[in-house]
Amino acid sequence: MNDRIINAESESDEELVLFDRSLRPKLFKDVIGRKREVDNLKILIDAAKMRNEPIDHVLLHGPPGLGKTSLAYVIANEANVPIYTTSGPAIERKADLAAILSNLEDKAILFIDEIHRLNRSLEEILYSAMEDSTIDIVIGKGPSARTLKLELNKFSLIGATTRVGMLSSPLRDRFGVDMHLDYYGYEDLASLIRQKAKILDIVIDEKASEEIAKRSRRTPRIAQRLLKRVRDYAQSNSSSNIDVNSVKETLNMLGIDNFGLDSLDKKILQVMVKNFKGGPVGINTIAASLSEDRDTIENVYEPFLLKEGFIMRTARGRVVTEKVYEILDL
Repeated sequence: MNDRIINAESESDEELVLFDRSLRPKLFKDVIGRKREVDNLKILIDAAKMRNEPIDHVLLHGPPGLGKTSLAYVIANEANVPIYTTSGPAIERKADLAAILSNLEDKAILFIDEIHRLNRSLEEILYSAMEDSTIDIVIGKGPSARTLKLELNKFSLIGATTRVGMLSSPLRDRFGVDMHLDYYGYEDLASLIRQKAKILDIVIDEKASEEIAKRSRRTPRIAQRLLKRVRDYAQSNSSSNIDVNSVKETLNMLGIDNFGLDSLDKKILQVMVKNFKGGPVGINTIAASLSEDRDTIENVYEPFLLKEGFIMRTARGRVVTEKVYEILDL
């Protein structure tokens, strides 16, 4: 799954991560699309500056690859405050979280990626930290144990998650701003591709950027990845410009069709159509037929297929739509 060119999860290789950071927007004026979100955040930051207070806590949620981390950095740059980053799985002990919180500067931002994977006992420490800027530390054990209240600097927490339903209600309710990031529109995505191409010093025409956008599953991270692959193809053919033909040749070679579907997506749809007459069929049955993990099917492949209307969820299971028969030429 991690080898898929259209996998929306972030890269794990350090060089690739650093490369992607160079493409991230720095300020609101660099953010393409997200007009409603940017307008709301501008008001939030301006009001906080007038009161000389940290901004309210922000929860960013939505599918992977849509710019939650990038938006967190933009918020920090616009607020002109330092940002400290970590992730839910990286914080294992209460002492680790206490150390992070106690070392935050005044009005600083703490960004926790994959906050839904934070241990429940650690969430409880965040309750008082977010509301009162204090944490309780237990010193000693047994009858001699005592609680020490530690005062913290005022800070802002930005949490990012792809599975907001896994957050506990008490933690979710403590965020003043709850922002859902949806998939990009094709026009905005094409504009974003042209912006990234300019940063990478790539000459790309409008039709070529629209073709990449059409096959990028409406996800910026995938669009950037495909742009780099098309650039590689063009350079290997001694071409300095990217046109629509080079885009089509590259993406066809990678097995990505006009809808952004690859062989794995089509395999799911073919199994549902040919083995189960289009459904309804349960997710466990689909996973078993493909020898895949249920969570992988449900969290990686299925969201885009649902969003684009290729399959539907019913009380009896998943059902393909008429659109699938046209794509598969059945």
